[in-house]
Amino acid sequence: MSLSASAVSSRPSRRVRGGPLFLHADEAVGMVRPGDTVAIGGSGGGLVEPDLLLSALGRRYRESGGPGDLTLVHTTGIGDRAGGGMDLLAHPGLARRIIAGNWGMAPRMSTMVINNEFEAYNFPQGVMSQLFREIAGRRPGVLTHVGLGTFCDPRLEGGKLNEVTTEELIEVVEVGGREWLFYPSLDLDVCFIRATVADEKGNLSLEHEAANLEMLSIAQATRNSGGLVVAQVKYVAQAGSLPPRSVEVPGICVDVVVVHPEQQQTVEGAYNPAYSGQFKQALSHLEPFILDQRKVVARRALAEIRDGDVVNLGVGIADGVATVAAEEGWSDLFTLTVEQGLVGGVPARGVIFGVSTNPAAVLDQPYQFDFYDGGGLDITFLGFAQIDRYGNVNVSKFNKRVVGTGGFVNISQNAATVVFCGTFNAGGLQAVPGAGLLDLRADGKHPKFVDEVEQVTFSAEQARLRGQRVLYVTERAVFSLGENGLRLEEVAPGIDLERDVLAHLGDWVEVPADVKPMHPAIFTDAPLGEQWRASYRAGKEQGA
Repeated sequence: MSLSASAVSSRPSRRVRGGPLFLHADEAVGMVRPGDTVAIGGSGGGLVEPDLLLSALGRRYRESGGPGDLTLVHTTGIGDRAGGGMDLLAHPGLARRIIAGNWGMAPRMSTMVINNEFEAYNFPQGVMSQLFREIAGRRPGVLTHVGLGTFCDPRLEGGKLNEVTTEELIEVVEVGGREWLFYPSLDLDVCFIRATVADEKGNLSLEHEAANLEMLSIAQATRNSGGLVVAQVKYVAQAGSLPPRSVEVPGICVDVVVVHPEQQQTVEGAYNPAYSGQFKQALSHLEPFILDQRKVVARRALAEIRDGDVVNLGVGIADGVATVAAEEGWSDLFTLTVEQGLVGGVPARGVIFGVSTNPAAVLDQPYQFDFYDGGGLDITFLGFAQIDRYGNVNVSKFNKRVVGTGGFVNISQNAATVVFCGTFNAGGLQAVPGAGLLDLRADGKHPKFVDEVEQVTFSAEQARLRGQRVLYVTERAVFSLGENGLRLEEVAPGIDLERDVLAHLGDWVEVPADVKPMHPAIFTDAPLGEQWRASYRAGKEQGA
């Protein structure tokens, strides 16, 4: 890997002249050379994932021992947590270095990071998506405030994830009297991207995909680095038959096309037209959300949204906020978004997070992060693995697991209000809601509130400097970020404050005299209803 330093690449071009080649997957991956830097498009759950190309590259390495010593670059977590995606490349020696926005969808790769089997970096997902645009324009890199005070800051860890990763890639620079982080560009030798249709000239359309991600930016970046652009598609159309406005990647940026007739929209199904905007699904037919501790957290979190808010939802418990809103018929009162570029609709839960039912708009992912980074979000709901006495949050590396930040750093640093959602403890928790109370039958074995987080993915100090409003919502208690750390705000009905909350925490939690009960309606099976919503809204307007 070499850093991009000039406006015009001086490396020999590997472009295919005279139009794209239509090859089998094995032939296409045979063009990857040892030591190449390979950019891979896609997101979790098979979303716009070039799965056939990944499978072919992994098989080639297993059978022939090459190509090895690769540098792999990808923006989001690619996989299904069950052996797909990047885990298809999880073979010793295949990669020398991986720079990724998220690792959580590929557990075998994550284990290899912990075992020091290659150099591993984690950059924020938004930075990664924007970085491809900078590479395409032959600019030196991304200069941004995103990551200051977190593990991406070189004064902490510099985005390095294990002991064999020693090179400092991220720099602190001062411009205009302010500190910024600089993430450098790199030269790309090959990229694997995906679309729905390619015409005979290589023009690509994504009409059946549930997101665009940064397919165009990756293709432009690789092309302008002198690299080889390989596109996986499901269909081939006659030249000139694609409507010009449907072309996401023009043929001038495509060298090789691989046809995969069995290509699925996501790992959960071949095609759902409500995900790609071909029709509007009736929300009354969405899968119901059973009443458990996850739903309690989502219901309490939902109370923080105001009419007209622009909202982001993270993966995990936080994604249940969308389902609860749909159940109550409130989805049209605010706008839900996810970082993969979707605006409006109802974000999906689970392994296909990044997909939305009935989206109103589908943007390229870098532009979604431009909006987020600039303060476009009124409120975000994000998960947590650890929260410490200072209010710092860790979602990226804990308990010998590397998950990665994804869009968490971009989003948590820039939303006006941040609501962290999760269970109080983990591992065997049995917190049963009902009759307006929470029955704690068995507590989790693993504490999530700790003296100090293992890795800082969200900096409480930076949040105070920015004046953000920060809440931490669990099934049994709600906290806010105070001047010195956590402040207890609410406790669930049926919970013993001393035994079930304070006994698990240090004396560093501020406990005011007027701790309020969490609303009993969120612990019942009945719809919350407009009366509940109005009462919460009235309380907020009065500063309660």
